[in-house]
Amino acid sequence: MILYYIFTINAAAFLLMGADKALAKAGARRIREALFFVLAAAGASPGVFFGMKLFHHKTLHRSFSRGIPLMMLIQAALLLYAWRSGVLQTLL
Repeated sequence: MILYYIFTINAAAFLLMGADKALAKAGARRIREALFFVLAAAGASPGVFFGMKLFHHKTLHRSFSRGIPLMMLIQAALLLYAWRSGVLQTLL
């Protein structure tokens, strides 16, 4: 169940980055930046990060270019801690 959540939220964040890039090119109303940070904080930092890189979107924004990788590192450290402490195995 947790793996399904992680996959789904990351796929959604990735696709939203692509959609926002298309909206930006079209000059249409955009997706709020706060949504990307909320998704990243909820576990989709890899999806937002790889969306940034693939679509070349928001890469010049310092809050994204520094904040998303930092959030991803923190989440990876928490994941490693949860794995080593055995908490993650009980959830899977």
